[in-house]
Amino acid sequence: MKKLLNNTPYSVLDLATVIEGKTPAYTFKTSLDLAQHAEKWGYTRYWLAEHHNMPSVASSATAVVIGHIAGGTKTIRVGSGGIMLPNHSPLIIAEQFGTLASLFPDRIDLGLGRAPGTDQLTAMAIRGEQRMIAAQNFPQDVLKLQAYLSADNSRSSVRAIPGEGLDIPIWILGSSTDSARLAAALGLPYAFASHFAPAQFLTAIKLYRDNFKPSDYLDKPYVISCINVVAADTDAEAQKLVTSLYRMFKGVISGKRELLQPPAARLEDVLNDYEEEQVNQMLACTFVGSKETLKTELQDFLDQTQVDEIMVTAHIYDHPAKLRSYEIVAELFKGI
Repeated sequence: MKKLLNNTPYSVLDLATVIEGKTPAYTFKTSLDLAQHAEKWGYTRYWLAEHHNMPSVASSATAVVIGHIAGGTKTIRVGSGGIMLPNHSPLIIAEQFGTLASLFPDRIDLGLGRAPGTDQLTAMAIRGEQRMIAAQNFPQDVLKLQAYLSADNSRSSVRAIPGEGLDIPIWILGSSTDSARLAAALGLPYAFASHFAPAQFLTAIKLYRDNFKPSDYLDKPYVISCINVVAADTDAEAQKLVTSLYRMFKGVISGKRELLQPPAARLEDVLNDYEEEQVNQMLACTFVGSKETLKTELQDFLDQTQVDEIMVTAHIYDHPAKLRSYEIVAELFKGI
């Protein structure tokens, strides 16, 4: 059966972006405002990502920000996209998310990633010499986390209180085939970071689907693709807004990160030809334009990938423009 946009769940990934001229406090205020609008517009879930030592990303204390968003909303699912598990002991994450799930029942998602979400020097500051071992132990740590959250763990001498018996939905996040193999083997839903690492996307989701083993958590494969979408009332306005995203990724490839900048008049003012080629490789899953333009492009993407859910992220400098972008996306998925 052909998958249609108006039958596909749609969600938000918020990087809690700090914009030029503002502080993280402003970011948290606007993130909550976006979440409240997203809830009203029918978005399924609102995820935040753990990153460290990045001036433009304010969600380093991810569980705290999730609590802030969940506390200011009523029905939308809120979670991590994701928690970088090698940065933490499984017990601590079980306790943190057990607390969140106790405060906000049936609304918390726990997405887990293997990467540190930062540079190696900062990873050293987070976990010291344990960082390399922790990354290698990611599959075992996922199993430990599942055990802490299970009712059966009540017989263990180490217990997650709160957390035990809550069976919080766990997602495996990734940008490679390694994560796809793990999600398939454990029978867990899989979310792919196609918004910045699209190279192995199609290969990874095929591998996941082909090797999926049903589990107590999930009876068939479930794939979320995260993509960049910048929508506006006209193609020209959207093309202008997206220059902030391109400038941000220029900082990624050059190592000169900065706060999210206002849009430029033209892309040529942001990137030279060489930089544009590099950035375009990372942003292959980026969709820019008016509702009419995006309707065709997003349906084509759904036809090609057959994903079960689309998660949208939008690095847009102006908050009202960002809200309008997410509103247009919601209208597309509702068939309005």
